[in-house]
Amino acid sequence: MCNQRLRIWRALYYRDVQPNVAESGLTMEYGNLEREIRIDASPEVVFEVISSPEHLKEWWPDEADLDPSAGGTGEIVFGDRTSPEANVVQVTVVEAEPPRLFSFRWTHPKGDAPTPSNSLLVTFRLEPSGAGTVLRLTETGFREQGWEVAVLEEQYQEHSTGWDYFLPRLVKYTERLVSKS
Repeated sequence: MCNQRLRIWRALYYRDVQPNVAESGLTMEYGNLEREIRIDASPEVVFEVISSPEHLKEWWPDEADLDPSAGGTGEIVFGDRTSPEANVVQVTVVEAEPPRLFSFRWTHPKGDAPTPSNSLLVTFRLEPSGAGTVLRLTETGFREQGWEVAVLEEQYQEHSTGWDYFLPRLVKYTERLVSKS
């Protein structure tokens, strides 16, 4: 499991040469990633699963150590922390409004304060839906990084692939957690 997460995370951060978007004729803007999923659990439970380190590591990183309150900081680790291949990513919580909103900035250089020009913003919005929750994820800030077009395309695609892998794990983990209670 750890190796599978590490391979996915490497795909999110290692940059291979990609064709230039302008040269390829593609017109995608690579601005915002958006996903919407339904989870058979209350917004209160889902909020805990997306914000608490002990739950995060069950569906997303291999390790999580962060203060989940607004302004809180920490890190998430993909892979074995002692391995040179491990990816240690700084996280700064922007908003934490249980049980409806959790957002954080990440991908900024270690030691730097996150800003719109050096980090991406991930936002989880939770809405009650019957006995469950609709989770809307957005990740923004790709164009603001100042990346070359090929890097922008690659980063956008890698994050898109990553969320497509991890969000179903979030659903399964949360629903399994609820079924045990």
